[in-house]
Amino acid sequence: MIAPALDLTDVSKNYGGLRPLRIQRLTVSAREHVALVGMDQPMAEVFVNLVTGATLPDRGQVAVFGQSTGAIVDGAGWLKVVDRFGIVTGRAVLLDGLTVLQNLAVPFTLDIEPLSDEVAARAASLAAEVGLPAPEWEKLVAALDATSRARVRLARALALDPAVILLEHATASVDRDQAVPFGERILRVAARRGAAIVAVTADPVFASAVADRVLTLDPATGRLSPRRGRGWFGRLGC
Repeated sequence: MIAPALDLTDVSKNYGGLRPLRIQRLTVSAREHVALVGMDQPMAEVFVNLVTGATLPDRGQVAVFGQSTGAIVDGAGWLKVVDRFGIVTGRAVLLDGLTVLQNLAVPFTLDIEPLSDEVAARAASLAAEVGLPAPEWEKLVAALDATSRARVRLARALALDPAVILLEHATASVDRDQAVPFGERILRVAARRGAAIVAVTADPVFASAVADRVLTLDPATGRLSPRRGRGWFGRLGC
């Protein structure tokens, strides 16, 4: 039996907000695509840190592919856990003075001037996979619009072939009319790669586009309530 990608049970974590982050129960199967609505950006950052093992809960258990994050004993063990995640977040630093391809080459090598043919091909493959048009590949990242920058972050998160694509308010700066195409692209990429998605977002329309299961968090109780499924928000015109 394959262990869930994520399994959170009776989790509570204080972080200086109005109330702790609470999650009664969240289970995400391998290859499942789930969106969580109801966390602001500080709470979402705490959630990401918990599920990647960067911090431990004050109460409860967080397990990643069957391993409790509390059982991680050293840095090497933590790196094995965090390497299974491709994290898409505005907190991830992009190198504005480098081109798109150079930014996407950084996970593979620090020798980026010039790029070798092999590394350039790997970077170009990632750029194409996330929908960045070829004319943008040699542009400086500083010259890109918000949507293209989000796609660069997605491509870089995919570089090491993660088992879970973890999205932390990934569309916060993306034009609203681009949120659905971006979500649909992520969903296709995850399905093709056989990766799970866990998307923390404040945008219900994006949530519906990127996930097959949408859950809304009640911050007071930690209860996650399911929605009806993909496309539901769009039909309401939200």
